[in-house]
Amino acid sequence: MKIRHGILWFASLTAATTVLAGCGSGDADTDAAAATGGKPLAVVATTPEVADFVRNIGGSDVSVTQIIKVGVDPHEYEPTPADIQAIGAAEVVVKNGVGMEKWLDQTIESAGFKGTVVDSGQGVTLRKGDPGDEEAADGDPHIWHNPQNAKIMVTNIEKALAVADTSRAAAFAQNLTAYSAKIDQLDADNEAAFAKLPEADRKLVTNHDAFGYYVDRYKLQFVGSVIPSMDTSAELSAQQLTDLVAKIKETGTKAIFTESSLPAKTAEAIAEQAGVKVVGGEDALYGDSLGAAGTPQGTYLGAEAHNTQVIVAALAG
Repeated sequence: MKIRHGILWFASLTAATTVLAGCGSGDADTDAAAATGGKPLAVVATTPEVADFVRNIGGSDVSVTQIIKVGVDPHEYEPTPADIQAIGAAEVVVKNGVGMEKWLDQTIESAGFKGTVVDSGQGVTLRKGDPGDEEAADGDPHIWHNPQNAKIMVTNIEKALAVADTSRAAAFAQNLTAYSAKIDQLDADNEAAFAKLPEADRKLVTNHDAFGYYVDRYKLQFVGSVIPSMDTSAELSAQQLTDLVAKIKETGTKAIFTESSLPAKTAEAIAEQAGVKVVGGEDALYGDSLGAAGTPQGTYLGAEAHNTQVIVAALAG
């Protein structure tokens, strides 16, 4: 995690907010709350997944500012002065939690934020990573890749929104019921898709170790990752690269899956050595991010459905 923790960085960001009056960060949703005739609840969400959850639970009753843009690596994120301005103007801040946003506490302090911080991952049963993986110190943060965890996350969000704006609590509860049903359908569709894939073919190699919860949920075998960490700043050593190539060959793994927010060059080199195909481009998996806004993959449900369709098609081929 390459975050500038120094005093100069902190001071410069704080000072910069004084010239940003009226500025926001990210893609703020400013739809009026027509149903109630009131001002939407101002919410800052850290990641694309969490922002999508807030939009689905809050509907037109919330105005969402998303901090981390689509395609940006959350493990390497550095907050901007505009992020501080957005947080300072918000009533609620929603985070993924599990150590994903290591920059957030300092940013909230700089913003002088006095509202509610919602840890959407609270209550999720966490996977532990390799003891040598610093990113795994708090547990694996990629919790949303198990739809049952996503249901816990949206429930946490609904509870916090209802407390922050009691007049709209009934609407938030109704949205939660409807969206949770969609998550259950996603989960059922995923299970049905993998049920058609022989167990011997359910072997996964990805850019980095982001799919542990997904692997556990759908009973896949995680063979390895190009980046040997839940973080994306780690690199394979020459020995690790050799070992991964050997393991791919030994297990009969059919493909290496690249991810939308990470470069595919190393994955392509490993695939060439191992004699397997690379799945990328439009078929790249959504590991840390979602797709472009306005596309099916620009939503949590669409991105997860895409991942399953791509994985099953590639491993069945």
